[in-house]
Amino acid sequence: MTKIHPTAIVAAGAEIADDAEIGPYCILGDQVKLGPRCQLRSHVVIEGVTEIGADCVVYPFVSLGAAPQHAAHRGEATRLVLGERNLIREHVTMHSGTVLGGGVTRVGSDGLFYVGCHVAHDCVVGDHVILTNSAALGGHVVIEDFAILGGLSAVAQHLRIGRYAFVGGCAGVHHDVIPFGNVWGNPAHMKGLNLIGMKRHGFSRDEVNTLRAAYRLLFADEGTFQERVEDAAQTYADSPGVMGVIEFIRAEEGRPIIMPARDL
Repeated sequence: MTKIHPTAIVAAGAEIADDAEIGPYCILGDQVKLGPRCQLRSHVVIEGVTEIGADCVVYPFVSLGAAPQHAAHRGEATRLVLGERNLIREHVTMHSGTVLGGGVTRVGSDGLFYVGCHVAHDCVVGDHVILTNSAALGGHVVIEDFAILGGLSAVAQHLRIGRYAFVGGCAGVHHDVIPFGNVWGNPAHMKGLNLIGMKRHGFSRDEVNTLRAAYRLLFADEGTFQERVEDAAQTYADSPGVMGVIEFIRAEEGRPIIMPARDL
């Protein structure tokens, strides 16, 4: 049976799983869907067309599904969709999408969203992503699986952060970050690969060494960047990790990516 605290306000149209828990002073709108075994600790506001998957835990003073911070938004019924097993800590905000951006903000599963972080309209956040305290995503940002953003970092609109990338605390991200990239500073610059992250996720020594060799080739001094991308693609065609980096770069050719400091 659903546990709803007597001080909570749950609209009649909300769809609440039978085993969800809604704590004191929470407010849920009539187009909210709350999945099995979700826990809303207290003072959580969920509005708009918002769907939350199973086993999510939401801490006090979180706002989910509010209207996007976008000057062209005119109250359209855009959405926020969250996956399963997300931990959302105090004062996190996640906004619904915009009509211009496709209408949906999407957050994957198994994410950790720490105090005060923000996911803006039309973002697409993958699985196993960590946003630490006060990290902020501008609109239309894509964060791929297993990426980590440090505290107080900020990602500008329409950018991409690749799989297993690490963004250091207080970094200002102004261009795309390649998969496995490790960026720091404001403006952010490439410091190398996220070796600690790869080790923690069980990458073999051979896989890490191959990625490091490919990184040195990609950011060498000789030739143009496009020539070095083609060289890396031919040299490391048998490496799924390297080819993932190449595909990320090729997916939207012409977009700037963050480079090592010497190239800024």
